Amino acid sequence: MTDTSATTGERPAIPETMTAVVLTGHGGPDKLSYRTDVPVPTPGAGEVLVRVRACGLNNTDINTRVGWYALDEDDGGGWGGAIRFPRIQGADACGVVAAAGPGVDLDGPDGLGGRRVLIDPWFLDPIPDPGPDSTLPGRRPGEPDRDTARFFGSEVDGGFAQYTVAPVANVHPIDTGLSDAELATFACAAVTAEHLLSRAAVGDGTVVAITGASGGVGTAAVQLAKARGATVIAIAAAAKTEALAQLGADAVVDRDAPDLADAVADASPTGRLDAIADVVGGAMFAELLPVLRRGGHYAASGAIAGALVELDLRILYLNDLTLAGATVCPPGTFARVVAAIEAGDLRPVLAATYPLVELSAAQEAFQAKRHVGNLVVEIP
Repeated sequence: MTDTSATTGERPAIPETMTAVVLTGHGGPDKLSYRTDVPVPTPGAGEVLVRVRACGLNNTDINTRVGWYALDEDDGGGWGGAIRFPRIQGADACGVVAAAGPGVDLDGPDGLGGRRVLIDPWFLDPIPDPGPDSTLPGRRPGEPDRDTARFFGSEVDGGFAQYTVAPVANVHPIDTGLSDAELATFACAAVTAEHLLSRAAVGDGTVVAITGASGGVGTAAVQLAKARGATVIAIAAAAKTEALAQLGADAVVDRDAPDLADAVADASPTGRLDAIADVVGGAMFAELLPVLRRGGHYAASGAIAGALVELDLRILYLNDLTLAGATVCPPGTFARVVAAIEAGDLRPVLAATYPLVELSAAQEAFQAKRHVGNLVVEIP
């Protein structure tokens, strides 16, 4: 491991142990253990060690802790299968590169040593070339392998700790005057929003409805959709209307409207939707789908109101609709998010900060959903 303090003389030596919150199993907040004796991880080949300064909360933290992703009793509790405990969660890390493993030079003109970075939470391996004699069905070699994808803070340790490791390809330097806590609002939420909008084919002139618009993914999606030239109809609690309008939403529809479909249609300049970007699911799915125009696109990256939905297949096939899931983000998605932050097209929506020792309280506030934007823990 290469310690960058050896070349600059400015950064402190790396300790042997660190403070972290460790998830010890599936269950309630009691499964979160605040510890000060966790070994500092050692970066392997092609990896860097990051001194974490702040880390945001997201739905994946809660879902993984409670085992929500399990599709049956024999399935694991993570989005990609079984989770190994103990596990350090936290997908939205902002920090400073402190050291590197073999094969990573931190000292070149474009080196990462001492630079502030965000971590792309999707760790992707390319699909291997099966060789000329393979009888495997056609998956194109070199493309991201979704079967082996790992999520930062889920399949690998994340950012609710003083130090973490990540592949150098996932570590993105960022040039901005935003604070560490503000930057920690972006990673998971914004990359999910960018992927969601891509899967929903949102572009210039598109009319898109964004559900759960006041949350981390939603507030990012509102801004990124506006940057794409779309007309944005945000769906959220009525009390959050002003905040969403300030982010650029062209209309805000009360999620509790007596007839949600009519309210959304009335808010659209065309009376229809070209796209729906959904993180809510539940009953809202069946209410909104008929508002899509023929050939429209629906994409989902969450189901906070319920995973089981009703679908009239006639609405799907007679209207030539496209339904898409949005989970594993393809390469290049996170780089677009970083560019949007640096260009000022994507602003942080920081609702509150908590010290790491109060992560349980932060998760409780997150689940209450009274805030707009993101909650962040600051790392000592």
